Amino acid sequence: MSQLSPAALVRKALVERVTQETQISVQLTLPGDVPPPRPRIDTPVPFLSHMLDALARHGALGLEVQARGDTAIDDHHTVEDIGLVLGSAIDQALGPRAGIVRFGHFSLCMDETLVDCALDLGGRPYLVFDLPAIAGRRVGSFDCDLVREFFQALVVQARMNLHLHLRAGGNAHHVIEAAFKGFARALRAACAADPLMGGAVPSTKGNLV
Repeated sequence: MSQLSPAALVRKALVERVTQETQISVQLTLPGDVPPPRPRIDTPVPFLSHMLDALARHGALGLEVQARGDTAIDDHHTVEDIGLVLGSAIDQALGPRAGIVRFGHFSLCMDETLVDCALDLGGRPYLVFDLPAIAGRRVGSFDCDLVREFFQALVVQARMNLHLHLRAGGNAHHVIEAAFKGFARALRAACAADPLMGGAVPSTKGNLV
């Protein structure tokens, strides 16, 4: 019996994390054959909410995020834990990762800014984060150094190799937004069904878990 392609399946996950610092719930549906529902993002970090909305829309993801955290201290725990939970949801929704393209790349421009994103859903977590223009910067009240913390948490839990490189530009808002949108497009490509794989796991090892 032939296997169904990933695009023909509903690949979804619901992950929750509750600690003394944060309460996070993420419901995720990976891209499929039908348009995703409108994102529902509710976090106490407005700029991150904006970036998660962009991630969902450009990644064709069904995404609901409910988050509360100790932002009276700072945003660090909340941003990092949302990355952890979203990464876990990606991992769970991908399942055995059979029949997917596995690799994705997108180069995204936004006015003066150009960010390259490449990723591998091969099960080996690693982050290369080369966005020097945002180091030590703020967008409104948002600490831009938390962008690295978000992606580091996400790649570990998603078991993903991710490279983000700034090629041009320096506006912190543009750089971060280009990184999130480029990541969204690369993820969308990588988790799509590969019609030439015949449902097989895209690895010489025979598995990606």
